[in-house]
Amino acid sequence: MLKTITHFLLCGALFLAFACGCAFSPGIRPSAEAPPPEQYSAQAGYRYSLAVLARLNGDLNGAIGHLKQALALNPDSPYLATELVSLYIENNANDLALALGEAALARNPGNSELRSIMGGLYFNLRQYDKAIREYQAVIRLDADNQVAYLYLATIYAEEKKYKEAEDAYRRMLEIDPENVIGMFYYAKTLTQMERPAQAEALYAKIIARRPAFEAAWLSLAALYEAQKKYDEAIGVYRRYLGVNPARQNLRAKIGDLQVKAGRPSEAEKEFKDLLAVDPSNREIHTALGLLYYDMQRFGDAAAEFSALLETAPGDDKVRYLLANALEQKGDGQKAQEEYGRISPGFELYMNAQIHAAMISKKAGKMTDAVAVMVRAVAKRKDQPVAYLYLSSLYEETRDLAAAEKTVREGLGLFPRNTDLLYVLGMLQEKSGRFDDSIRTMEKVLDIDPQNADALNFIGYSYADRGMRLDEAEEMIVQALKLKPDNGYILDSMGWVLFKKGKVAGALQYLKKALEYLPEDAGILEHLGDAYLETGKREEALEHYRRALEKQPDNNLLIRKIDSLKQTK
Repeated sequence: MLKTITHFLLCGALFLAFACGCAFSPGIRPSAEAPPPEQYSAQAGYRYSLAVLARLNGDLNGAIGHLKQALALNPDSPYLATELVSLYIENNANDLALALGEAALARNPGNSELRSIMGGLYFNLRQYDKAIREYQAVIRLDADNQVAYLYLATIYAEEKKYKEAEDAYRRMLEIDPENVIGMFYYAKTLTQMERPAQAEALYAKIIARRPAFEAAWLSLAALYEAQKKYDEAIGVYRRYLGVNPARQNLRAKIGDLQVKAGRPSEAEKEFKDLLAVDPSNREIHTALGLLYYDMQRFGDAAAEFSALLETAPGDDKVRYLLANALEQKGDGQKAQEEYGRISPGFELYMNAQIHAAMISKKAGKMTDAVAVMVRAVAKRKDQPVAYLYLSSLYEETRDLAAAEKTVREGLGLFPRNTDLLYVLGMLQEKSGRFDDSIRTMEKVLDIDPQNADALNFIGYSYADRGMRLDEAEEMIVQALKLKPDNGYILDSMGWVLFKKGKVAGALQYLKKALEYLPEDAGILEHLGDAYLETGKREEALEHYRRALEKQPDNNLLIRKIDSLKQTK
């Protein structure tokens, strides 16, 4: 009786895994038939009966204790050993199961049921070679054991040994052509093998034979979705809803697919129809709000998120979405208020505060923007990005001392953060401390030798001062290999070549840099210098003027333009 109960419970779990389409792990008894009962002593039979009762009452530890006593009275019993191994596995006592199972198999190597159980245990422990050994032994004992073939195929697929997996699946289906569970996992493996047409055919076969097999419907829909066949996937979901109308929540997936197919209005209808049935479904309200956001209907999005907050005011995720929708809608003040209500423990807290500061900055209220970030840093000191953004605000207000102080505070907590170190180097250079800036950038390279920005900074700094030009060029070449499409690094390359008197090469790189950064005043000025060097005065004048439009207070540019005008 214990065997029957244990087998029923374990196989029931396996069936549920199949039905849900979950990846199964063959760590449970696969056999459907019990071996003939053995003869026990009266005491062993009594302990066995107590184990059965304990298991029926949900007392797994008690069942194990009684069964251990029964086995002690009949130590050579393969049946009791098999039962106890099963209970050990169920109780997650894998070490005990291994020890007992291996000892029992040494005494009785022909126990195919125990070999199946041990194969599953080895699989769960990712000891795949041993699992394969056991299932192959089962097949030698029982050539038509389709369950052993199924588990073998599963292991081979897990190891990406697809030929062996396919051979096992095919042998299993030869034994039982109507084995829909086998078909299902064979289809899963065919998908992994990038043979979608064959997988599709198998799913269709399963659905025809067992329309209630939900996992097959969902897997087929997922197969279509992976191929961007959104209409086909939607069709699968709709057909399944005809079979199982109770699964109306699948309409949310249909809505998602309508979005992916570029049909937001149809998605909106699906979500609204679902809400008509289940008006309190927060997941669907959230999905509808996000849909409105994507449709740039920010007012509607804000309304959805606001309604959700009424029933759950502590939901920081929804509050973040609401604030973002309000910001996009142009209601900066309300957005700031919502960002300010987000708790410091929320994973996007610092993001929210940066958004709030950006709203103030956009409105020209730099003092308010700084105040937002100062408060944020005080509440969350574990976010390097906060120190970076606060520093940038100070820099924009021309308070380089405060900017540097902020960066150094961040470095006190994150001494190897290359972003913070890079900004420190930039600030040192702007403060006229060239040597300090170079040393700081060298620290960046000590931590990250492939840091293209630091390489470019040092290379350009040397080039701009006309010093160590060969070294400068070498560093910029390295940076350009790492970021070949970076306009600033292309400009540096052009500039170092200009400084070395290679004007033709300089022009080539500077022109390319301007393609990436057409509004950059520095590149425009460099091009002007290069054109002037080649005698193309008009081209030089044109680029100087364009640069001056970007930097009207640049006295050097003004002097260059005046000089060209005077020498016409």
